[in-house]
Amino acid sequence: MKSALIALLAFCLCWGVGCSKNLSEFQKTKAMAMLGDASAQGYLATMYYYGLGVEKDFKEAAKWQRKAADQGWKVAQLNLGYMYANGHGVEQDFKEAAKWNRKAADQGLADAQHLLGVAYDDGQGVKQDFKEAVQWYRKAADQGYAKAQHKLGVMYNNGEGVLEDNVTAYAWWNIAAANGSKSAKDNKPKIAKDMTPEQIAKAEELLIEMIKKNPKLLNK
Repeated sequence: MKSALIALLAFCLCWGVGCSKNLSEFQKTKAMAMLGDASAQGYLATMYYYGLGVEKDFKEAAKWQRKAADQGWKVAQLNLGYMYANGHGVEQDFKEAAKWNRKAADQGLADAQHLLGVAYDDGQGVKQDFKEAVQWYRKAADQGYAKAQHKLGVMYNNGEGVLEDNVTAYAWWNIAAANGSKSAKDNKPKIAKDMTPEQIAKAEELLIEMIKKNPKLLNK
């Protein structure tokens, strides 16, 4: 009964039934959120998180983020994972962070795939597993996500989760650098010192082949 009254009130506020429609963006967003709109719930969480039109409140942000996340909204799942990882509005819990990042990653969100890769890479919230880290980095990298592309280069350079291969590492760092990764740009000349001219030429041929096979590797 209480939930039905809340929904009715939200509907009236949103559409100006029996009250003024001259409402703030926060009020309208909250009305839609109360009606169960996942995107509105996620946006309301953002308003509370950053103090946009309302006093900043991490706990309220987490509450609304969870409502949206529970409906399967991947951006909210990613944001909730971030809040758990940093203890914003909730008790810090890396397992919960990994759980929510996985939900978003399974829906194809590159940011979440990269963060899940980092979790497996560092063993934070999950058992450390370099092979799993590589798999998630690759999913994000294939979408043109520069940070994941740089991380793949690191994994190939160190031989973690994959066979050590400076040619492939150099190719990934070239692609990541083209997508704006400063870390990849800085690493290229370092690895080049340990490579022969033939290996560098092979790496450049490889990156051309990679981009031809998947143009999405470049996000420009």
